[in-house]
Amino acid sequence: MFGSGNPRGAPVIIHGMSSRFSLRARVVALLLVPGLAFGPAPFSSLHAQNLPNLGEESATALSGQMERRIGESYFRELRRDPAFVDDPELTAYVQELGMRLVGASVDPGAEIEFFLMRDSAINAFAMLGGFIGVNTGLLIAAETESEAASVLAHEIAHLTQKHIARGFAAGQRTSMAALAALAVALLAARSNSQVAAGAVAGAQAFQVQSQLAYSRDFEREADRVGFDLLQKAGFDVSAMPAFFERLQRATRIYDSNAPVYVRSHPLTVERIADVRNRAQGVRYRQREDSLAFHLVRAKLRATADAGVDGVRDAQKHFAAQLANRTWANEAATHYGSAEAFFLGKDFKAAEAALAAARRLASHPMLDAMAARLRVAAGDRAGAVAEYRNALGRNPGARFLRFALADALQAAGRHPEALEMLTELARSGRDGPRVYEMQARSYAATGKVMSQHQALGEYYAQLGSPQAAIEQMQIARCAKDGDFYQQSIIDARIRDLWEAILAERAQRNEASQGGDARRGAPAPVQAPVGRCS
Repeated sequence: MFGSGNPRGAPVIIHGMSSRFSLRARVVALLLVPGLAFGPAPFSSLHAQNLPNLGEESATALSGQMERRIGESYFRELRRDPAFVDDPELTAYVQELGMRLVGASVDPGAEIEFFLMRDSAINAFAMLGGFIGVNTGLLIAAETESEAASVLAHEIAHLTQKHIARGFAAGQRTSMAALAALAVALLAARSNSQVAAGAVAGAQAFQVQSQLAYSRDFEREADRVGFDLLQKAGFDVSAMPAFFERLQRATRIYDSNAPVYVRSHPLTVERIADVRNRAQGVRYRQREDSLAFHLVRAKLRATADAGVDGVRDAQKHFAAQLANRTWANEAATHYGSAEAFFLGKDFKAAEAALAAARRLASHPMLDAMAARLRVAAGDRAGAVAEYRNALGRNPGARFLRFALADALQAAGRHPEALEMLTELARSGRDGPRVYEMQARSYAATGKVMSQHQALGEYYAQLGSPQAAIEQMQIARCAKDGDFYQQSIIDARIRDLWEAILAERAQRNEASQGGDARRGAPAPVQAPVGRCS
């Protein structure tokens, strides 16, 4: 995998994730203690076509359903992290870029979820169950869209080749109790790499380290498969070795600061030579970067630091690019300037910068900024109209639907907002945000049962099942629903409770050294009772 990160912020190569996620994520990804699962249907297996025979043991070590449950469990942990980027515009771009590459894979219909973490480390990482995280530092550091795509293609290859499951099968004899103890310690450590290192030593899990990291064979395989994805998806394949080489040069400078588990998985000369040779054997294909790539990078640069000094630095950065004509894309530079002025509440300057951008290009992100400026000016009706017009021109821009629903709520038009939010919630693709917005509109319209039902789903998506059950209990006892809705809530409470009991049983199994029969708690009936 790719990555960087050290206490000084200097770019170094790391295997799998930046230092804040590396050990913690890889332990949880390999744990056979899936936690709670409240998401969509299990992620389908990705080894249907043209993939190596993994052998009977590795094929059965982790089922597709188990992979999905583990991935969802850890994804909810990341969603609660302050660094998780909950921005529909930015998420839509990375999801679209990733799915273009998935479409060129052996399983083009695979449901892989791409998400962003606000972290300056140059990194992306794959998790069990079809989740791929992308650090904002990667998008900012990539000089072309093909470079960013090359990293995502590498991570997709780790999933399609089932490297995590294969690594798990190879180390299946490791004590599950030791893995569980290590995971708990690392989760507690959160972003402190020194605490994480102490947790590893404290759990006496040094022997696990070789099983947590991908082998060099896996890395080379991911390079080869990722290279093919990049080529089939129409990107410039020379971007992969170019990015490799730039990262390696940075590593030579800062390698002394890298932890042991980083230095033991270097970006080798052999890997770079392999992809360089492959690229030389392919006919050169020039590919122009998309406008979305430049707009996303500009927004990330403008919003990287919301403090007063950070906003001023961003404004100066874009002003210097415009003055010196050093932009990669002029329209995106004006847009980045508009975002920086908007963040600094200089709305007049933001309007002027946005107008300059819209004279040069057209994109739904520019339309969304225009609507936000209308909201800032108190013109809520104008903002709704702006969003509706933008959706008419770009019906597939999902983030515009979220923005329109938010504008409708701000205008007090909650029935219209609920109509749109119900459609968004039905897809099950948008996480807790859609349920929080639903709850807000249900509260405004006096629908108590629906309000607390939506809040219950919101907490379930966040991985807080106890809070979810409490909200569902309040909902079922409200007086404004019907028997059908109450039955749905009762069934949901049972589902949540069964998931809690399953997690308790798994934890008990881990604490008892793999024997669930010793000291297992007696089943407890789901807390669905009469209302007073």
